[in-house]
Amino acid sequence: MKNYDLITPEGTKDLLFGECIIRRNIENTLREIFSSRGYCEIITPGLEFYDVFNLNSRYFPLVNLYKLTDSKGRLLVMRPDSTMPIARVVATRLRDAVLPLKLCYNQKIYLTEPALKGRSDEIAQAGIELIGSQLKIADLEVLSTAIDSLKAFGMEFSLEIGHIGVFKELVGKLEVSDHDKESIRKLIESKNYPALNDLLDSLGNSPVTAALKKLPALFGGIEVFDKAEELIPDENVKHILDELRELYCDMSELCGSDSNISVDLGLVNKTDYYTGVIIKGYLQGHGEEVLSGGRYDKLISEFGYDVPAVGFAVNVNAIQKVIEKNGLYPAMPKADAIVYAEPGCEIAAIKAANELREQGMTVENALFDDIETVREYAKEKKIAKVVVVDGASREEE
Repeated sequence: MKNYDLITPEGTKDLLFGECIIRRNIENTLREIFSSRGYCEIITPGLEFYDVFNLNSRYFPLVNLYKLTDSKGRLLVMRPDSTMPIARVVATRLRDAVLPLKLCYNQKIYLTEPALKGRSDEIAQAGIELIGSQLKIADLEVLSTAIDSLKAFGMEFSLEIGHIGVFKELVGKLEVSDHDKESIRKLIESKNYPALNDLLDSLGNSPVTAALKKLPALFGGIEVFDKAEELIPDENVKHILDELRELYCDMSELCGSDSNISVDLGLVNKTDYYTGVIIKGYLQGHGEEVLSGGRYDKLISEFGYDVPAVGFAVNVNAIQKVIEKNGLYPAMPKADAIVYAEPGCEIAAIKAANELREQGMTVENALFDDIETVREYAKEKKIAKVVVVDGASREEE
């Protein structure tokens, strides 16, 4: 007995008509932004060997991946991330390419989060990867491109910047297991103060645990840096904060009065290949980030090619939800004319429709066997012109 032949798997959905137009408009908008800055598109397979994601610097638990095997019994996964496959390509097929490499993509990723209701397991992403530069201007280019990507949809937006180094420096001083470090990271990311305090209290009182307790609250404007330096008197952390302060000031100057940039030292993305600045972007009306990324200078070296990189990904599904929530559906395209063929005149009718299309019109061929039904259909579809082809003659209504 069939139980699932009329529904889609959890975390997926069919897109119809106007939804498809919204999706393509978002993708095309982002593609134009990326290409105008010299980024070239790359497409990686939807299927990858699990080994691509089973590196030292990964955080893709096997339980969250869609898995299958090939004909030789090798473990494959549906691509859960675009950055790591692109790192693989850079380290292999593009190893001899001139640096820097400016790559962009528009493809889907697949991740399962059983605990989340209303989740999307199939996520359309568009993003950029700037490979081969550690210069500040590379970070500025990626950040400014992120802002332009958020601006492009005509809604209020905000961009948060942080630096994963602050968290890594602090948690590295704790003598705890990797599991406890990940628990601390999750609680900081979710700003779950009570649970974070309980966990850190169990580790004893120290300047490090005190600083970690305060980390989620260190967000806002320029004042965050002074608060952080006072709370964390560490030379390595001070160097990181100075670097981030300079980047924040540069971006504020670049954006001017339209600046919607804030600092959040509690940004600790779950994908732990990040090594430097990290970013999250938001659109008004959506509680979760629609854009995320950062600098990952060590990831590609795990594929055997040691080059720095920075980039971000836009969650196209999330932007589509915001647009639909605001009722910003595009007008559905409609035909300018419909061509009806009298019996025996089908070829002439198809030729007539093609002639009208060559004039730039959108034309349907009528798929009915009487003219009255065609007229009713045209009225329902708001098609202004009905063309009747009868032998050598053509009549327009």
